[in-house]
Amino acid sequence: MNQEYERYVKSILQSWEEKQAITARSIMEKYGFPNEATQSLLIWYNNGPWKRTIVYRDPVPHHFPTPHLDFVEQVIDYKVPPGMYDEIARYDGSVYLDRTKGEASAKCDKEEMNFLALNVLNDIVTGRRKTKNARLFYAQTAYQFKNGDLSSPYIKGLLFPKQFNTADPDMIFFN
Repeated sequence: MNQEYERYVKSILQSWEEKQAITARSIMEKYGFPNEATQSLLIWYNNGPWKRTIVYRDPVPHHFPTPHLDFVEQVIDYKVPPGMYDEIARYDGSVYLDRTKGEASAKCDKEEMNFLALNVLNDIVTGRRKTKNARLFYAQTAYQFKNGDLSSPYIKGLLFPKQFNTADPDMIFFN
């Protein structure tokens, strides 16, 4: 990265709300400067375990498990069977699936909560947890994290192997 680009990114963050700017700087400390930057978002590609990380200037209010703002989206390659999409939607509205790309993402305000959300998603997909139990487990783990308990492996990284060839271009309907 050149110094001009770094100054540009820093100038963008000066206009952001404090919480989003602090989080963006924290992610930059961990992963370096973003690959792309606009006035409304910063994007990193292939940073750590993530296919993509996006920090948004404009947050989305989210009330599960407690009221907070979602503005850090982190994406992985992950294949979810189409029949499970409703279960995932019931689990957490801030977990997004893109069947065609073969991606899953979580959007919260902290990377640790995105690890938690995607690890619990994997538990649901693999049959380890049912949706109601998954929501309870997520809420309990998030509460413990918020109160300083950093011991759960669910918040420290992805607990399942990286997936490949996850895209599902679907089938031709008319030929």
